[in-house]
Amino acid sequence: MTSDKIYIKNMVCSRCIKVVKDELEKMNIEYNHVTLGEAELSSQIDPARTARLKEALLVNGFELIDDSKTKLIEDVKKLIIGSIYDKTDDKPDSINYSDFLSQKTGKPYTYLSTLFSSVENLTVEKYIITQKIERAKELLVYGELTLSEIAYRLGYSSTQHLSSQFKKITGFTPSYFKVLKENKRRFIDKIGNSNS
Repeated sequence: MTSDKIYIKNMVCSRCIKVVKDELEKMNIEYNHVTLGEAELSSQIDPARTARLKEALLVNGFELIDDSKTKLIEDVKKLIIGSIYDKTDDKPDSINYSDFLSQKTGKPYTYLSTLFSSVENLTVEKYIITQKIERAKELLVYGELTLSEIAYRLGYSSTQHLSSQFKKITGFTPSYFKVLKENKRRFIDKIGNSNS
């Protein structure tokens, strides 16, 4: 049985995986599995179906990747996102990203860093910070962890360090952001209840 892997840009979460699966199913394209950044199809698809799939994915904010450098960039993003989001324990994120990315991709970090910056117009370090802040936002909204626990889990040396990066990226302090989200949720609930 022949299978074919396709690589997809801009997949960042489990919802993205669901959207890609839905698009494949709509087009009757059989697949073995879909993960962040890639899908293993049960068999190769013809160029016309590939073009239609490319269009369908584009509508959802994704792109098919056919260039090896772009694929490498997506692999780097996937590794970073996975290291930040797939934590199932309470250990801090004490990853040395330059060693981690070099080891996982088999490429020197200086090459990865230069390539990433030239393609994304953003340094690897800035991308890591942005992803950590996105994760911090989610954890704040869930409300299950204190700011101190979130800082520890994301590998920050202190809550002040997390707070300063959070404010730099979002324009809000973590506590103000949490209040904004709670107020928005209450407002939406209030509208929903008044329409009942």
